[in-house]
Formats: sequence, C-alpha cells, structure tokens
Amino acid sequence: MSMAFTFELVSPERLLVSREVDSVVVPAAEGELTAMPDHAPTMSALRAGMVTVEAGGDKEEYVVLGGFADIQPESCTILAELASAPGEFDRDILASRIEEARTRLKETSDDDERSELEEILGSLTTLNEQILPA
Repeated sequence: MSMAFTFELVSPERLLVSREVDSVVVPAAEGELTAMPDHAPTMSALRAGMVTVEAGGDKEEYVVLGGFADIQPESCTILAELASAPGEFDRDILASRIEEARTRLKETSDDDERSELEEILGSLTTLNEQILPA
C-alpha cells in the first residue's frame, strides 16, 4: 500500500494546494470523511467547514464553503466554491452567508427547505466558531 497520495485543493480563483499527503479530512455533506491512499472511489458534495491535510506528521487546515470532493485510490481533489487558509479567509463573506441563511430560514414555510437551511446554518455557525474563537 502506498503511504502518500496526491491532494489538490482548487477554487475558482486559484490552485491552493497540489502535493503528496498522507490523509485529508473532508467536510462532506453527510459528515466528515477521511481520504487516505487506496481509498474507494467516492464523490461527495461539501458543506462549509475545515479541510485538514496531514503530510509527514504536519497538519494544515483550509476553509471551504461548498464544492465537491473527488476521491480516488491515488488522489483526492477538492473543487471548492470558495477556499483559503484560515488566516486569509474573508470573514465578511462568512458573516454574510450566515445572515442570508437566517433570513431565508425565517421566510420559508417549506419543511424540506427549512431542514436544508438549518443544516447550512449549522455548518456555517460551526465554521465561524472554528475560525473565530470567542
């Protein structure tokens, strides 16, 4: 079994990361997913959250807001709607998305939409707490 695999994190603006890593923790739509070498092929939507990359005992984190993860036995590629290192993240974007989700939640009467918005708001709020500790 290979000990490392290729990881790429891509946003519409740029390629943030392209390197060999040991594992990647992905904020998948259904919960956190750890991708490792020889992982079964998997495709998943992403929720707002932190991507944690481990290589050689070092860990790096990146903020993502939506997108998709394509995991293959030899690679993991994340195509993010928005991605950056936590220190570079535009906190105004997160605050705006939280406010938008709250507003839409107050306005909707559809149960399915309400459930989806509650999940979105939950992941945005959790992310906000992770990158903006109280």
